[in-house]
Amino acid sequence: MSQSLAGQNLKYLRKLRGWTQEEFANKLGIKRSLVGAYEEERADPRIDVLEKLGEIFKLTLDDLLLKDLRETRGNYLAKRRQQKLMSENNLIHFVPVKAAAGYLAGYADTEFIDELNTFTLPMLTGGSYRAFEIIGDSMLPTPSGSVIVGEKIYNLEEAKSNNAYIVISRNEGIVYKRIEKNNRNKSKVTLVSDNPSYQPYQINTEDILELWQAQMIITKVASQQRWDVNQLASLVSNLQEQVSVLKKKYN
Repeated sequence: MSQSLAGQNLKYLRKLRGWTQEEFANKLGIKRSLVGAYEEERADPRIDVLEKLGEIFKLTLDDLLLKDLRETRGNYLAKRRQQKLMSENNLIHFVPVKAAAGYLAGYADTEFIDELNTFTLPMLTGGSYRAFEIIGDSMLPTPSGSVIVGEKIYNLEEAKSNNAYIVISRNEGIVYKRIEKNNRNKSKVTLVSDNPSYQPYQINTEDILELWQAQMIITKVASQQRWDVNQLASLVSNLQEQVSVLKKKYN
């Protein structure tokens, strides 16, 4: 077995999809450190890992072990397959409301995620994205039934106050809110609705399972809201009251 070709091919295929070593390790069912060892040729990829790799990319063991895929790309994959692989760099998995309960149970299960429908948005590149359907009027003027496309945030420290996020938590499930961080109490964050009729509330940071920063909102034209002057005046008044309450909490 050619260690060098197997490791080089594994690294090449990972970069072809635009995956991090951590993402690739999750798909292969191994530790991230093993991916690094294989790519740096400090260890030979196990046969079961190569078989999983072959399943993902529709390649044989001979392809992975004996061919330098960087040089023979045109031979080992038809042009159509090559285009498909490249387009999958930006695949966005869609979580409809009806799949919310299953997502909470299987958000870390690659098999569950792979069963979700996908789509692409060419203007979004370079990150890990997911789309969630939201129901309710707590984030008006974003209407109920909108699809929020979010970019994965891997550390709560990277989250910025006042930005909107899809927050996946143990107790609240999947919600779309703005986050307010409290520098004096990092064990909790406040979730704030755009609709001032809904009061802000706190959750424990340790209960947050995933965080996706909103990048795009997809809505049906017919569902977009129009506001009159009286509605706007009422919203501003309620918002001012909530700001006063928040200031008292933090001061």
